[in-house]
Amino acid sequence: MEYVSARQKTAGKPENIWHIIHRGSYPELYRNPDLDWQQFYASYIKTYLERDVRELSVVHDLDVFRRFMAAVAARTGQMVNYANIADEVGRDSATIKNWMSILEASGIIYLLEPYTPSVLKRAIKTPKVYFRDTGLASYLTRWLTPETLAYGAMAGNMFETFVISEILKSYSNQGIDYRYCVSYYRGKDKKKIRHNGISTEVEGEIDFIIEENGILYPIEVKKNTSEKAYAAAAFQVLDKVPDKKRGMGAVISMCPAPGMLRENVLELPVWYI
Repeated sequence: MEYVSARQKTAGKPENIWHIIHRGSYPELYRNPDLDWQQFYASYIKTYLERDVRELSVVHDLDVFRRFMAAVAARTGQMVNYANIADEVGRDSATIKNWMSILEASGIIYLLEPYTPSVLKRAIKTPKVYFRDTGLASYLTRWLTPETLAYGAMAGNMFETFVISEILKSYSNQGIDYRYCVSYYRGKDKKKIRHNGISTEVEGEIDFIIEENGILYPIEVKKNTSEKAYAAAAFQVLDKVPDKKRGMGAVISMCPAPGMLRENVLELPVWYI
């Protein structure tokens, strides 16, 4: 709550959050607002492939590697499926794993590891992949305008990617190694929730978990303008972890102002991060 109170003094709602998500965060795009978006990313990828990729590994066919990058970008915000990407690109899973490590080592993607304490026996142990820059991911997946991205099939995953990326950058900007204090959770068990008198089965999933001083802070990311308390229903799974305490949770969304969804769950506007 101290953070929210302090942030209220400086946080300003952007005119179009999707313009920010679509444009991406590379400094040159902001130093030169007239720079053509497509031209910038086309040049960036060309330079990346011809310099960084060749320095990090022996990749003989850069065109195939570019298709691989597009395939990964199309899966940002999803659990990694090496076999699925291999089928699409026409390479074996071992090659895809090697190429994925190249993207990670060069700062193109981040692999978010799952939270899998022994007490949560049905937790899925597959990492999720996130592009570090939503502008680059949008270019590779051919969402060429903020409007088409906002209303397209990837809107939810791209919004989540943007939020996760911004949180990770807040650690990096303070020189903090976040690799061992952030994770996500997804469980194989389904649970029933009731909304408007209707029961629905949902998977137990928490988009992002921050761990500090033995306290787990769960975060859910939704691109809607308003959410209900049931959006945070999965947070309760963390109460099963005996040596940890569940702290204040948050649902980050497109809501117009911060508020409380329930006693220990905040709803925060995306621009507060």
